[in-house]
Order: sequence, then C-alpha cells, then structure tokens
Amino acid sequence: MSQIAVIVKVKIKEGQLEAFSKIALEGVENTKSEPGTTFYAIHNDSVEANVVWFYELYADKASADAHNSSEAFAKWFKSLASFVDGAPEFSFLTPIGGKGI
Repeated sequence: MSQIAVIVKVKIKEGQLEAFSKIALEGVENTKSEPGTTFYAIHNDSVEANVVWFYELYADKASADAHNSSEAFAKWFKSLASFVDGAPEFSFLTPIGGKGI
C-alpha cells in the first residue's frame, strides 16, 4: 500500500478557536480539487479545548508532496499562523489496513 497518512496536532491560542476553524475549513475546501488527496478532515479535541487535529490521507507520496508544495497550501498555512500557540506536531504514517483505506 503506497498511501500516506498525516496527523497534525495544533494548539490554538486562547479565544482564537472559532477564527482559526473558519480559516481552516476554507483550506479543507481547497483540498477537494486535489486528485491525490483522498481524505482531509479537521477535528476539535474532545479533552483539550484549544487543540485541533487534522487527519490527511493521500494516494501516495507524490500526492502528499503536491499538496504541501502548492501555492494555495502555502498561503493558507501562513494565514493560520497568527492563531497557533507553538509549533504544530506532525505524525507521518503508512496505512497497513482498515475500513475505508
């Protein structure tokens, strides 16, 4: 299986979750036109109120690279920076099986 999954934990500054989420969802919308982006979702953490999780699934490494190197992604990522409290935590995974992958 050549798919690539990425999980990103982002801590948001106090009082900025709603504004962050609005802009984050705009970026999620942009991924709908990326042919190799299979799944791209944002989640609020149920325990830590100011934490957001991204789950991303790409057809292959080339698709993940295309997403991350796109002009749209760079602009979107930069627009989120003022809401973020510290560096995002990235986990890069290789799926080995499961429902929907």
